Amino acid sequence: MNVRLNWISAGELEALKSLGKKVIRGGIVVFYHEDQVYAVDNRCPHLGFPLHMGSLCDGILTCHWHHARFDVCSGGTLDPWADDVPSYEVRVDGGEVWVNPVSRRVEGAEKYKLRLKEGLEQNIGIVIAKAVVGLIEAGVPEQDIARIGIEFGTTYGTGWNAGLTILTAMAQIVDKLDKNGKILALYQGLVHVARGSSGRGARHLLSALPSSDVPFERLTEWYRNCIEVRDTQGAEKVLMTAIMKGIDTKRLSDMMLAAATDHFYLDGGHVFDFHNKAFEALEWVDVSQRERILTSLVPMMASPTRSEELHQWQAPVNLVEPIKQAISELEHNAAQQAKLTDGARQQTALSVEMEQQLLQQLLSDTPEQTITLLRDLLISGTAPAQLAKIVALAAAERIVRFHTQNDFRDWIAVLHTFTYAHAVHERLLQSDEPHLQRAIFHGAVSVYLDRFLNVPTAARPKPSGSATPTDHREMLDLLDLRQQVGPAAQWVVDYMHGSGDPGELLNTLGHALLREDAEFHSFQMYEASVAEYNHWQAVKGSFADKAKETMLLACTRYLVAHAPTARELPHTAKIAWRLHKGERLFEEE
Repeated sequence: MNVRLNWISAGELEALKSLGKKVIRGGIVVFYHEDQVYAVDNRCPHLGFPLHMGSLCDGILTCHWHHARFDVCSGGTLDPWADDVPSYEVRVDGGEVWVNPVSRRVEGAEKYKLRLKEGLEQNIGIVIAKAVVGLIEAGVPEQDIARIGIEFGTTYGTGWNAGLTILTAMAQIVDKLDKNGKILALYQGLVHVARGSSGRGARHLLSALPSSDVPFERLTEWYRNCIEVRDTQGAEKVLMTAIMKGIDTKRLSDMMLAAATDHFYLDGGHVFDFHNKAFEALEWVDVSQRERILTSLVPMMASPTRSEELHQWQAPVNLVEPIKQAISELEHNAAQQAKLTDGARQQTALSVEMEQQLLQQLLSDTPEQTITLLRDLLISGTAPAQLAKIVALAAAERIVRFHTQNDFRDWIAVLHTFTYAHAVHERLLQSDEPHLQRAIFHGAVSVYLDRFLNVPTAARPKPSGSATPTDHREMLDLLDLRQQVGPAAQWVVDYMHGSGDPGELLNTLGHALLREDAEFHSFQMYEASVAEYNHWQAVKGSFADKAKETMLLACTRYLVAHAPTARELPHTAKIAWRLHKGERLFEEE
């Protein structure tokens, strides 16, 4: 027999019979079993334990670490949490055993996509991690990977959830991260989708109304009426009718967000934020997923907390009626303007001085004046998105000024206001629907209600004058310790004032998030900070520079306050990447 020159010798067959197994060059283990010779990769594909230390019985090779089982002939696994082990062709020539070092297993993007779906279905983190690593290394675009998770999460479970929000947020910011960061971002998002949706039944969609002749304006009225009385089934049927009617995504978004702003600051801002994330996902998922994504938002409208019913929104200062009055005046003004201009109206931009004045007013103790100022600016034609941008900046400033003497749980209060204000800003950049302007007032009042979390006020760091930090490891080292909010913020200020690269800092902050077992709000914080930083990036001047610094400081302070954690999730991803690269995780002494 003419054995190929690149094959590896495993020695004499008789010696192998005596030993039963032998590890050869290339990390391959050769077995003699039931009068046959078999060769597989010596690393258990689960977590890399040496398979020659396992046992082989009745054709089943068992790893002794986690008891993963494999068909020694094909390498196929009997356990869904373990991958197939690569197997190799074996020949015996003249009493000598030869092994082809090229695995018979063909890996490719489609195989990894299938494994990702299986990992999501079984909620197995290591399988998800290996699939993500394989897909990234195969050059599959990040949003294509996230799309698989969006499809799974909107098919199973009760509707749009925190996991889907995390995944969408991470897909939005992967361009700020290096390869390791991209893997961690997608892996973390997909794991949270699996936790929120796996093991749950498929969500069955309701049918549309028989006739599609109903005008969209009437459908919008019906949808809002159904949401008003918490009739989510009726709302879903109306929504499905609008989709079947061929209404474009922008108008569907306007319809749904009008209902989401008919009441104030629903569920502490989560309702609007979740809607925004779903609409962002719609920009890059398959068109076929539109029905499932949009209808996944309806269940959360069944019983959200309506903030105008909460005591703090009505006493000691009644903030509900001034907002309602301001909205009424805006609607009246819009109607009058429409008669005079046939609905067309030019929007104006705020001057830097007016932006500064508005920011100070938003952070003041006079909410009625804030409401009046916002009303007047909108009536004068100020672009709603610009007002929303300043509200988001004020909300971020609350986080910068948040004193660590506050109850730790209150970090989430200032976080909610910021992520809500960011979501409002993003939607107003995409929409001219007048009803959405109400959300600006809701966000502004939430900024006001957070004022006591700035008493005492945490001092904003000033440049220390010391050498500019250059080693980003220093920042990450601070997150290995607790109560390092102040030092970390100082590091960021010194770095930025020393002309440090903002892109590298955003990547470092991304790793500060993704190397932790972060909770939902931390993902929101990072994504919203990055997005708002980007919106200020093209603006010149000292006010814009300070706004960008505010976003970086807010993000840093929040992430550092919530670190360190056990870091189990990123450890799993690290193992998956090392296994993919062929590294040996276990070595004999």
